[in-house]
Amino acid sequence: QVQLVESGGGLVQPGGSLRLSCAASGTFFRLNTMAWYRQAPGKEREVVAIITSGGSTNYLDSVKGRFAISRDNAKNTVYLQMNSLKPEDTAVYYCHAQAQPGRWTYESDYWGQGTQVTVSS
Repeated sequence: QVQLVESGGGLVQPGGSLRLSCAASGTFFRLNTMAWYRQAPGKEREVVAIITSGGSTNYLDSVKGRFAISRDNAKNTVYLQMNSLKPEDTAVYYCHAQAQPGRWTYESDYWGQGTQVTVSS
């Protein structure tokens, strides 16, 4: 089983920065693609950034050039550096991982509990 624990959310003024972290723990064979999603009140959850086990990344158009996803495979941790934050970035941010619980098992999806990011003056 894989547990994902996010940290780093909070209140920030427009134009400010935050860095989210998501640490994976538990017993698993391999962490594959990891990602950050967000969900604003009254809206559907959307993918913000994705990073493969090899380091390839992809971003939501509205955050390109402002956000950067990275991972430390030795620490089983994924990060989201968020710069030039805007009020429309306000949402609960969720960490997601695709992982193999065991060497001979299929990949499964895992979610963190979410961390609130509020951008407001």
